[in-house]
Amino acid sequence: MPKILLINGPNLNRLGFRDPETYGSTTLVELEQLCRDWAGSVGFELDAMQSNHEGDLIDAIQQHGADGIVINPGAFTHYSYALHDALTDSPLPSVEVHISNIKEREPWRANSVVSPACLSTIYGRGINGYADGIYRLAAHLEIPATTHAYGPELDQVGDLRVRASNSPVMVFMHGGFWRHQWTRDLMDRLAVDATKAGWASWNIEYRRIGTGGGWPTTGFDVGLAVDHLAVLSQEHELDLSRVVLVGHSAGGQLALWAGSRGNRPPMSPGADPLVRATDVVGLAPITDLRAAKSLSSEAAGQFLASARTHTDVYREASPVDFLPIGANQIIVHGTADTDVPVEQSQAYARAAREAGDTVVYHEFDDVDHMTLIDPASEAWQTAFAALA
Repeated sequence: MPKILLINGPNLNRLGFRDPETYGSTTLVELEQLCRDWAGSVGFELDAMQSNHEGDLIDAIQQHGADGIVINPGAFTHYSYALHDALTDSPLPSVEVHISNIKEREPWRANSVVSPACLSTIYGRGINGYADGIYRLAAHLEIPATTHAYGPELDQVGDLRVRASNSPVMVFMHGGFWRHQWTRDLMDRLAVDATKAGWASWNIEYRRIGTGGGWPTTGFDVGLAVDHLAVLSQEHELDLSRVVLVGHSAGGQLALWAGSRGNRPPMSPGADPLVRATDVVGLAPITDLRAAKSLSSEAAGQFLASARTHTDVYREASPVDFLPIGANQIIVHGTADTDVPVEQSQAYARAAREAGDTVVYHEFDDVDHMTLIDPASEAWQTAFAALA
């Protein structure tokens, strides 16, 4: 069985006791067992070590017979070029994890000299960030992706997985209420699942709140990313006659917006796309930003804060208000969703049908928000089957 090495750096032996408001109440022993369980759920063993000494961490990177590394370097993050060099020199892929939101604490914590040596840096998600780090690493080890830039900005990139020429394409758009600590790693497992089934997967990043995003910038990033398939197809011979956009949560809002581009009047935002979507899959999508005003500490208002003030920006950005979108739609939601109420999808599906769109709606009892992006879940398998 393949193996992941979990490395925790200085002061993380104090988890559960040190500043629990920032780092939580989970102890290191409890965390390591959780990580073994998370790794086991995706077919990996996990070995764990912690040290307050830089040399011990370097020795573990150099000498351990693992297939990949998940590392929280602690305060070494901000100045240990020795750790950076050890990870760069290692043949093992690595993912960096931080419990707190290091980008919104003291300025010196925002910089990581370790990040450039890693596949990804996951931060600001609490203890669950370790699970996401494990899943990101496992997806990379199962089917490695190639990362392509679709624009000049740091976040204008996507991960392409393709096994055969002339594959139809699924474009994945992650959620996280458009905030910068949530990244495309959330959709990795779905992208791998689609690739194994014969699709090409294009898992995109976009600028978010705190990294230059907001409305309409984020929407235009998504449009650029979808249109970049025309460029990628020149090398990989993709089948652009079947392009499916898959969005979860806030990514659902973006997927529905991008799916509508070919159905917009000339000169309207996002009109005249190079690549048109045939289908859109919305997994617990945010479909009405007015109704979502109070969700996640008023994230919708933050997302729309940079928009043009002379327009009805809620109408411009809400999928329920720009129907019909013109693409076939599959909408999936769970009744136990406490992040995006199921009523968002119920109302949207009714309105889309009334507007003339083709919509398949699936509702799952006692299913929460994040279960929808688990490839083993009935919800995802149902949506995936509906595409046939």
